[in-house]
Amino acid sequence: MNDATVHIPVLFDEVLEQLRPAAGGVFVDGTLGGGGHTRALAERVGDTGRVISVDLDAVAVERASEMLAGLSVSVANASYADIPEVLDEIGVAAVDGVLLDLGLSSDQLADPNRGFSYMADGDLDMRFDADNGEPAWKMIARMSEEHLADVIYQYGEERFSRRIARKIVEQRRTDPVKTAAQLAELVRSCVPRSRGHNIDPATRTFQALRIAVNGELDALQSALRRLPNYLKPGGRLAIISFHSLEDRIVKEAFREDDRLNAVTRKPIVASEEESSRNPRARSAKLRVAERTSV
Repeated sequence: MNDATVHIPVLFDEVLEQLRPAAGGVFVDGTLGGGGHTRALAERVGDTGRVISVDLDAVAVERASEMLAGLSVSVANASYADIPEVLDEIGVAAVDGVLLDLGLSSDQLADPNRGFSYMADGDLDMRFDADNGEPAWKMIARMSEEHLADVIYQYGEERFSRRIARKIVEQRRTDPVKTAAQLAELVRSCVPRSRGHNIDPATRTFQALRIAVNGELDALQSALRRLPNYLKPGGRLAIISFHSLEDRIVKEAFREDDRLNAVTRKPIVASEEESSRNPRARSAKLRVAERTSV
């Protein structure tokens, strides 16, 4: 395994400003990734504090565990939806803050064997947990044309979803799509490139299939229902989303949950300087809510 991470944590300063980690604090990083946010939290809570970090990606857990050695960090291979079980197992009743940085890490995108990137030629897998669940190539091989179109439209907000689904079904009769490069080429043949936009036409379809394969929106909704019970009064839940579906779910949950008070009325976004330095930050939106005494 390559020990180096290429992932740059987004909204780094903004996250620390909102979560306010201090000596002795206890925090959860629900999406460990490259470990950048975890390290920053751990350095600020010190030896008297603790950071519990989880990630569904076993590769990320192994890599980050080595990088974070010597800090007051506990790492678990689990979904952020299962943070309550992780905390129960280690005897932590409540924490000062939880961070969820949703979506892909640059390490996952950079691995050509994971199938996350339309610029790679690995198997079309897309699973965060490579040992469980159904890879994307198998999912699109069994779905009906209508179901596939609905997934691409609902999760990718792709208006050419029916055209793409029809093409996938037509092609699988003779040469089923099994690699990321095959899918990217197929989608590009169906979706016209927008003038003045640099976004690859395959972007929305890849997003949709990744969300479906990993059950990401279900996991987010489950976490939003469960995590407030594990925050101390005044503790904060900070969530970074990367597309409108996630952001809408977070916004509504923060507004409707009596256990939470929204701290950010509008999402915090990256500065122009950060966006130019780290293109992944351009679509990042940070929302923060604080636990009430209810």
